[in-house]
Amino acid sequence: MPSSDKISGNGQTVCVTGAGGFIASWIVKLLLERGYTVKGTVRNPDDPKNAHLRELEGAKERLILCKADLLDYQGLKLAISGCHGVFHTASPVTDDPEQMVEPAVIGTKNVITAAAEAKVKRVVFTSSIGAVYMDPNRSPDTVVDESCWSDLDFCKNTKNWYCYGKAVAERAAWEVAKEKEVDLVVLCPVLVLGPLLQSSVNASIIHILKYLTGSAKKYANSVQAYVHVRDVALAHILMYETPSASGRYLCAESILHRGDVCDILQKFFPEYPVPTKCSDEVNPRAEAYKFSNQKLKDLGLEFTPVKQCLYDTVKCLQEKGHLPVPPQQEEPIRIL
Repeated sequence: MPSSDKISGNGQTVCVTGAGGFIASWIVKLLLERGYTVKGTVRNPDDPKNAHLRELEGAKERLILCKADLLDYQGLKLAISGCHGVFHTASPVTDDPEQMVEPAVIGTKNVITAAAEAKVKRVVFTSSIGAVYMDPNRSPDTVVDESCWSDLDFCKNTKNWYCYGKAVAERAAWEVAKEKEVDLVVLCPVLVLGPLLQSSVNASIIHILKYLTGSAKKYANSVQAYVHVRDVALAHILMYETPSASGRYLCAESILHRGDVCDILQKFFPEYPVPTKCSDEVNPRAEAYKFSNQKLKDLGLEFTPVKQCLYDTVKCLQEKGHLPVPPQQEEPIRIL
């Protein structure tokens, strides 16, 4: 939590781009709880899919939804005008190169240029583990941390346009921030899970949902790093509120093999058809890579254990009607 040398939200106005998204909605929620006035950019403020933002505590008094698109510089400029800080979370999430790369890069440049013009004190930019760990030449003994960057040629050659777009957009952010003298800090989260505030299911949650609905009959022989959405949102705010925060921050709680994920889900929720077999029983079991989240811990962030994260995700999917709730379901014991 913020210590006495950190800035209170009282009286400050900040902008959150793409405010209706999974991570951004949580950032808006926590900012409002801390007393900030929030200007959130969305494509259409009247769209019912943004209704959850208006229902947040403090939204009636201190939330302004602004119509703006990443490629609409004037709209972004208007939204960021008068703000003390900016949380730039808006980004396409696709592997279509035309829909991913250009909007991500141009949108990022637009946001930072508008922030410079508005003389904001700090921009917190949401990058991704995709900009960090895609490197085929990395040794298994290498600890993945803030110094690592994805290999752009490798991303292109493997047509991983999401990771390519996030890496190029982050590099553009650092370049423009230096040129415009903007104080930039960057968060690189891994796959984000936890309770949804919005009504729709996003790409990262589908990763878990498929194991519960029976659509995935087997799990892949691969590993994935996970983090709780509330931790990601809080990390953004700690990075904004801590004057000494600088550079990049890797946001990950732990790495699990897909088989371990399925084991945890099966123990918590045995009523669902969770896969018990691997799709690849020939090759050796994939090993987790090493990583460091010490930089965020040094800011005071306490990570939610991955088991709790998975539990919270499924409970939310049940509550929002995305998963059937079996009759007379006993409440599983939380493992902290």
